[in-house]
Amino acid sequence: MSGGVIVKRVLDACCGSRMFWFDKQNDDVLFMDKRTEYEKLETGHVINVNPDVVGDFRNMPFENEQFWHVVFDPPHLLYAGTKSWLAKKYGRLDKDTWPDDLKKGFEECMRVLKPNGTLVFKWNEDQIPLKDVLKCFDFQPLYGNKRAKTHWIVYMK
Repeated sequence: MSGGVIVKRVLDACCGSRMFWFDKQNDDVLFMDKRTEYEKLETGHVINVNPDVVGDFRNMPFENEQFWHVVFDPPHLLYAGTKSWLAKKYGRLDKDTWPDDLKKGFEECMRVLKPNGTLVFKWNEDQIPLKDVLKCFDFQPLYGNKRAKTHWIVYMK
């Protein structure tokens, strides 16, 4: 235990409903999000945000260099109604503070990442272009995909 939290090798800093995980209960992963929510919508969509740790990616409750691998998949929407299923499923960024929020989140991910650990940053550029988001970070990516609307970018500490 570290600070009351079970130590695991992998951190998902913004897990949401764990959509991209093949094993949504993976014992190696600590799932964190700033919200918990369960709702079955009339459309048939189910919103199930149930993190192991409730916390803000801008100020994580973890010690330095605790994880070997960090996934940073922050909200990517600026324009979505507060009651829309998209906002409930993916969360929303603040229209005025999103660059600073993402910068702080990325720095926190790097802080909790062990030396030689990897960080995977996931971004959908539906509302904010990837090039604008990458300007928020003081790190160069190793590699990633550049052709799709949803990007997976890998960093190494």
